[in-house]
Amino acid sequence: MSRPVWLGGRQAPDTKTFVSWLVRTWLPVVVMLTAIAIESTHTFSSDNTSGWLQVLYQAIAGRVSPERWHEIHHYIRKTGHFTGYGLLGLAWLRAWLLFWQIPMKHRSESVWRGFAMVMAVVCTTLVASLDELHQSFMADRTGLVSDVWLDTSGAVCFILLSFLLGKLLSSASE
Repeated sequence: MSRPVWLGGRQAPDTKTFVSWLVRTWLPVVVMLTAIAIESTHTFSSDNTSGWLQVLYQAIAGRVSPERWHEIHHYIRKTGHFTGYGLLGLAWLRAWLLFWQIPMKHRSESVWRGFAMVMAVVCTTLVASLDELHQSFMADRTGLVSDVWLDTSGAVCFILLSFLLGKLLSSASE
């Protein structure tokens, strides 16, 4: 039986199977992009997150001075950038691995995985750049090139960690 076109074959895809595959492949990316789009709005500006994050932080770690809170809040927000874009990088990686799995079956596994990793980083960097560009047009937000670097670094670290974890788990199972 031949494979559908979307899996590298010549057979027309079964609509139900194709839609299911499409959703399973790309839904995590769409969810992460939606979260980033929401977080890029006025609602998640520094002024709007400081209050409720300070209450949460102080409930866990105790009271801090306003000066100290300003510094802590900065690091919480930057950690959010790093982690959020790291997770977006993993979502892109998963999607590209699934998307190119059959079309690149004639290539070595390292080429296929390497291509997916590069595509994941490129896509994450593009989203980070567009996010910062969007924020530069908002009065209460700042679009920073340094945030694009931070976001991309998060994606690279998460992707490399997933690769290393995969290698570690596969060598442990042998």
